Amino acid sequence: MPVEDDRGAPPPFGDVGTGEPVVLVTGSGAGGSTWHLQVPALVAAGYRVLTPDHREHSAGGADDLVADLVRLIERVRLGPCRLVGTSLGAHVVQELLLARPDLARQAVLLATRGRADALRAAMVAAERELLASGVVLPPGYAAVQRALQFLSPATLNDDVRLTDWLDLFEAFPPARATELVDVAADRLDAYRAIRVPTLVIGFGDDLIAPPHLGREVAAAIPGARYVEIADCAHYGYLERPEAVNSALLDFFAPPSAGRTPPR
Repeated sequence: MPVEDDRGAPPPFGDVGTGEPVVLVTGSGAGGSTWHLQVPALVAAGYRVLTPDHREHSAGGADDLVADLVRLIERVRLGPCRLVGTSLGAHVVQELLLARPDLARQAVLLATRGRADALRAAMVAAERELLASGVVLPPGYAAVQRALQFLSPATLNDDVRLTDWLDLFEAFPPARATELVDVAADRLDAYRAIRVPTLVIGFGDDLIAPPHLGREVAAAIPGARYVEIADCAHYGYLERPEAVNSALLDFFAPPSAGRTPPR
């Protein structure tokens, strides 16, 4: 995918810590602050952590978001850095690994996929139909539907945790500007050209990017590792942050640091 610099500034981003840079790329409908359970762990481990927002409007789809990430890395002069993306953010990172591999030292892809199977394609088509209809779902109903799609049974069956999530979903409905940037084409063959060391993390109960589609991405990228975290769904980095953080730090750490890389 060609990436052109239109001389615009990158979207806003958080920047905390010192040391080697790690850029965390969020999914659709979320800002960089969604990584609040990963940032402290990475900073404590000695990394500088950048958390960009996605642009509000993305007429060029994923191409625009890849270009934004390139601009951020180049304008802040990060050099080759570690990249972590979840969902839409993982897709953006995957495409950057093809377009500008010189900007990436390592990559971690959470809740990702390289193609749209029948169910995921139907889900996106249904969302597009809902948007086109102009129908606005009542906040409480929308919150429940979001919980059923994005959370694991472990969370859904915990009354206290679920109540907190429903309150959050109702108070902060997702922005929809980038929500429909989606994986439509099969990109798995293209990903065979990626040479950046990559870790793919799947979440056991994920309905949006199920583990078998994440394993396909890991199988396509030469030398990529795959780990699967149980009892969490598409928001696995928020449902089980300790497990996600441990996997990130294990992958990032050199062998001399005493950590065992995930298998």
